[in-house]
Amino acid sequence: MRSTQTQLLRLSQGQLNLLESCPRQFQHTYLEQLHSPRDPEHEERQTLGSRFHLLMQQREMGLPIDTFLQADPQLQSWTSAFANAAPEILAAASYRQTFRSSEHYRTLQVQDYLLTVIYDLLIADQEQAQIFDWKTYPQPPNKRKLEQNWQTRLYLYVLAETSEYLPENISMTYWFVQSEGKLQSVKFIYKTAQHQQTAKKLNQLLSQLTHWLERYYCGEQFPQVPEGRKACDYCQYATRCNRLKATSEQMSVTKSSSGVDTTLLNLATIQEISL
Repeated sequence: MRSTQTQLLRLSQGQLNLLESCPRQFQHTYLEQLHSPRDPEHEERQTLGSRFHLLMQQREMGLPIDTFLQADPQLQSWTSAFANAAPEILAAASYRQTFRSSEHYRTLQVQDYLLTVIYDLLIADQEQAQIFDWKTYPQPPNKRKLEQNWQTRLYLYVLAETSEYLPENISMTYWFVQSEGKLQSVKFIYKTAQHQQTAKKLNQLLSQLTHWLERYYCGEQFPQVPEGRKACDYCQYATRCNRLKATSEQMSVTKSSSGVDTTLLNLATIQEISL
């Protein structure tokens, strides 16, 4: 994981979110690659979400999807609801569109890090670029919270930095296909002031990460959040960080893929597609 001149450390929005919320958890998860038992119910939801993303990608590529829809009533329901709510998004590319791509991958180097984003759908014309992201969990987060999430900030920032579009001509829309009652969407119009704020915050966070990494390779651990945070009650590393009294069940020990022993708590999984 050490950053060098020839090998940049890749970072995604999920890693930035975790780094900002709890540097020590970032250390355990990404540097030491410690693992906890998986929650079967969570795994099932994540699998269904992945299947929906794959279905939307295949549809965008013009591949047949009827067989998949017939075999899964849930996917069929989501797809039909989305087609009814946003037919203009699923419509064939118009003459105005100059670019249209699903699962579109972009990278941007900032300091010694390679920032990576994957847009579920990116549509652009001569005037504007639109990012779309599909979410398959029921309740949309508070809009302010969603705006501050690194997925929103990083996705908009990277597109502005890697294209000719002004921030004011870039937007990002989340579609929550499993919302109770009906589909919901949350749209953000980017602004130059936001772009400047994101650049400042991003560089500050990455500079901190560089410092923490240097200290980590000298034997010093990443910082912890202040004691008393509720997040520690649900963190799989709470016992390891001496934030909870260990029970006999919590003291079950397993080997991580890196060969490091760790005590296990209930999984608080970090997902790429969840906020």
